[in-house]
Amino acid sequence: MSDSTGQVLGEGGGSGAASKEAQPAGGTRDVLDIARIMEAIPHRYPFLLVDRVVDFIPGTSATGIKNVSINEGIFQGHFPRHPVFPGVMIIESMAQTAGVLVVETLGESARGKLVYFMSIEGAKFRKPVVPGDQMRVHVTKERQRGNVWKFSAEAKVDGVVVAEATYAAMILDG
Repeated sequence: MSDSTGQVLGEGGGSGAASKEAQPAGGTRDVLDIARIMEAIPHRYPFLLVDRVVDFIPGTSATGIKNVSINEGIFQGHFPRHPVFPGVMIIESMAQTAGVLVVETLGESARGKLVYFMSIEGAKFRKPVVPGDQMRVHVTKERQRGNVWKFSAEAKVDGVVVAEATYAAMILDG
């Protein structure tokens, strides 16, 4: 697949928009927009917790961006006078970023499949995430055995780690 300039885009199962941005070292990196993310994973509002994927390296790593807004329904109850983005939603954002990494890595062979959580280990929450924050979720594939993938992830706001976890997921027919 190539963009309008003829540049070859990264392998992936989706046909949505992706672009290449120059890295400081002169290489390139994939950027997956919301349309491509929605082709890769089945989540939708209000449970789609990845707005963009950057620094995508197929089979290796990806960074999901989640813009946390006071307009999200979760803040009506968590907590109305002191809004804090729930830790479980941060973990879910990690899982969705990993799901995009898996599906985009597998390309056509992932069509019709879903990525399911299997386990979460070592989850730590270091600082609250609040409306107005932009969370960057860095996901790295640790290993893959058959249809089971293991990941490590860190969520950061302004370069400061707010959460981390190691987790496993399985890809199965949808």
